[in-house]
Amino acid sequence: MTLHLDDITLAFPDGDQRLTALDHVSLTAEPGTLTAIVGPSGSGKSSLLAVAATLITPDSGRVVLDGRDLTGLSRAGTAAVRRGQVGIIFQSSNLLASLTALDQLLVVAHLAGDDLTAARARAAELLDAVGLAAQADKRPHQLSGGQRQRVTIARGLMNQPSLLLVDEPTSALDSQRGEAVLGLLRQLTTERGLTTVMVTHDTGHLEAADHVVRIVDGRTSELATR
Repeated sequence: MTLHLDDITLAFPDGDQRLTALDHVSLTAEPGTLTAIVGPSGSGKSSLLAVAATLITPDSGRVVLDGRDLTGLSRAGTAAVRRGQVGIIFQSSNLLASLTALDQLLVVAHLAGDDLTAARARAAELLDAVGLAAQADKRPHQLSGGQRQRVTIARGLMNQPSLLLVDEPTSALDSQRGEAVLGLLRQLTTERGLTTVMVTHDTGHLEAADHVVRIVDGRTSELATR
């Protein structure tokens, strides 16, 4: 599923003025590829991800997913797109302390109204895919930081998305665990044909990305292509 951001502009109120977060940004991400978005704090990285996720409507420009313009959809329409086609992995894992790793994923299925028998099998398969089959019954406090991040990745895949949007997946991890998480995202993107867009401050492991886009003051430039 191809994601295309077409000439996106986004500004926020800043006192009696407006602060431009995205300045005529265009970006295309294809299935089976991982696009990394890098740049300094406040450069517009998270705003770009939020627009791609249809969590924020841009002031101008279009968000096109697999040829469908999402920009003019209602709030219910964009929510339906996210529920059925988009997986979002936030910077903080936000795991529920009382739930096991398996149950963290089943919550997603429950909220979507899915059949829980099929969902349980899918959740177990995803935990196995991220290397946590043996930790399915463990709660967050029993898991390492890297393991918690892997649960979060599995949870983001629970609705079987075509587009995966990832915000700073290694920010709370040391370099070794961070490299493992990025390697996992690379593997899942390839194996599942995902269109993955990842915001990251970590420029040390960008070899996992097919494309690297730098954003500064709301403007983008492509740095590298695999």
